[in-house]
Amino acid sequence: MSARENWMEEMQSAYLYQVLVATEPDPVKNKLFLRLGQAATAQAEIWARQARARGAVLPPAFHPSWRARLVAALIRTLGPRRLRPVLAAIKVRGLSVYSAPADSSGHAMPTSLEDFGHRHRTTESGGNLRAAVFGVSDGLVSNTSLIMGMAGAVQDLKVLLLTGTAGLLAGALSMAAGEYVSMRSQREMYEYQIGLEREELEEYPEEEAEELALIYEARGVPIEQARATAQRLLQNPEHALDALAREELGLNPDALGSPQGAAVASFLAFTLGALVPLLPLLFAGPNAIYTSAGAAVGGLFLVGAALSLFTGKQAVWGGLRLTLIGGGAGVIAYMIGAMLGAGLG
Repeated sequence: MSARENWMEEMQSAYLYQVLVATEPDPVKNKLFLRLGQAATAQAEIWARQARARGAVLPPAFHPSWRARLVAALIRTLGPRRLRPVLAAIKVRGLSVYSAPADSSGHAMPTSLEDFGHRHRTTESGGNLRAAVFGVSDGLVSNTSLIMGMAGAVQDLKVLLLTGTAGLLAGALSMAAGEYVSMRSQREMYEYQIGLEREELEEYPEEEAEELALIYEARGVPIEQARATAQRLLQNPEHALDALAREELGLNPDALGSPQGAAVASFLAFTLGALVPLLPLLFAGPNAIYTSAGAAVGGLFLVGAALSLFTGKQAVWGGLRLTLIGGGAGVIAYMIGAMLGAGLG
């Protein structure tokens, strides 16, 4: 980015910090955003001097872009906590204070890249498993409802097979495309923001270290200890970038994953769930719809029991709850299909 563009980025950040200061009720976070806003203004002046030295003409006064004004309106309406992904994308720092403990007791401050990564990587596999189970649940509930709705309207087994197959493909492809776009967008945002941080780290490393120290201070660390920690991290550029991504922007590089991998996993998980009510239609003969419904009920119970691993509830209760919810959706779909079939027949 040019010096002029970096000046615009910092001035936009300073503008949004003013909005955060006006809306954030917590005095600790409020103080942090006030000081980060002051730092953004100072850094904007550094870029302004560089821009003028290179012959660039800066506007006589800064005017926020329509995007910044929209984000400011959303902050005033919804509050900053709900807008963390949006604020990270527009380069507002200090967002880790919304996910980190208010004080450092029981939460040792990291002093190296390994310390940063370990705390997050330990939950990554669990997150993937959770996503897979939910993908199976989505495929099971949606395709069961679709097949039962069509079964209420028609009795033709071929129509039910085509309906279930179409529902499987449409749902799985939709899930895969949605996951790919979501993960790709997250990664592009991270790569863009980390590129800005890398450039700023080269231009004014001391200012970046002070910003990091201010965030640690807001989390309850004494300022001198926070500054010492920030200085240690910034001795290694890669450690520093990882620290800035996590603490200034609230981004977790380890959680981004692969867009292609997420798309394939979503496709397979949804397909697995959608096959449960579909396969009996291929082999169960004239009573196929009843077999399909029974398989769906059994699948719902098993998936619900698996979800209890993440909710802490008893497996039996988790299984019964999803069976009631998914089964209820199927019954309602069947009744609506029957009414439509009678009306159109």
